Formats: sequence, structure tokens, C-alpha cells
Amino acid sequence: MILGIGVEWLEVPRFEAALRRFGPRLRERLFTEAEQDYAAGRAGAAQSLAVRFAAKAAGRRALGRPAVRWRDLEVVRSESGAPALAFHGAAERAARELGVKAVTLSLTHDASYCLGQVILEGRR
Repeated sequence: MILGIGVEWLEVPRFEAALRRFGPRLRERLFTEAEQDYAAGRAGAAQSLAVRFAAKAAGRRALGRPAVRWRDLEVVRSESGAPALAFHGAAERAARELGVKAVTLSLTHDASYCLGQVILEGRR
């Protein structure tokens, strides 16, 4: 049974401008160290962070908890190498309360736009 769906679309240049304007403070507020390290090693670091932000926003919507801290959601790599969404802290508690048993994350991006989609499945 689908418990929640979240989608976020954003403009990469606009997100990149926010990263320039607010610098490390914004990165630290939104992203875990692992996410920051992953992006730092890529040619399109801002694009990588933008799509991760889209995934986190979609995750908050799917959980129905917009107050969940950004760092309580983390884009990680599954064993297969595909992106996955991990829950920590308040996000993990919310997922447990909802009865989430599986999380599907889909990411896509180009130089101008990115999109994150999260589907939560489980039993109520």
C-alpha cells in the first residue's frame, strides 16, 4: 500500500545562487557530511546538491512532515549503486509511525532542472 508520495522540482541555477550566497552555512544546514563529500568530488557539485535537496523535499512531503530537519533525510547509495533515501532522527520516527516498509527514490537532473520523487510503501 502506498503511504505517501512526494515530488520536488527545482531550478539548478537558482539553487546554485543560494549556495554561493549563503556558502558553507547553507550546506551544513541542508546536507550531511557524506552528502557534502560526495558532491565535492563531482564536477557538477551544485547540481549534485540540488538534486539531493529535491529528494529531501520530496521525502518531507511524502512523510507529511514539513518540519522534519533536512539532515534527518539523507541520499545514500544502495548496494546496487542506485540512490536511496535514508531516514534519521525525526524522519525515522515519522516513517516508523506511518508503518513505512519500503522507500523508492527517483532522481533526475540536467544543467537547468532537477527532480526528486519519493514513494513510501507499507501497511497501516
